[in-house]
Amino acid sequence: MTLDEFFGDDLVARRLFDALAKEVARFGSANIRVSKSQVAFRRKKNVAVVWMPGSYLERPSAPLVLTLSFPKRDDSPRWKEVTQISASRFTHHLELHEVKDINAQVKGWLHAAWEAAA
Repeated sequence: MTLDEFFGDDLVARRLFDALAKEVARFGSANIRVSKSQVAFRRKKNVAVVWMPGSYLERPSAPLVLTLSFPKRDDSPRWKEVTQISASRFTHHLELHEVKDINAQVKGWLHAAWEAAA
């Protein structure tokens, strides 16, 4: 599956993805893996994963969700959901509505995820 096939005619979600891709590219080269359900930025491990809630939920609250994994829970109220997946792994889900949502805080989280995926 290609990025164009994944995003289809959802221009908002694609614009958000492109903004995230630009930020990830500032750190270095990452592989992009597209599947039916998500797009992953990868190094040795996933740096970040995005998915479109509209593909799964009847009433999605955001066009795109960014998922990052950290060894500790981040207590920011911006996270839609944080799930502990192992003793030292927490997945953090962030709803993205507009490109301006990818602010300095999100860029910092992306950088931390980049470093953790080496």
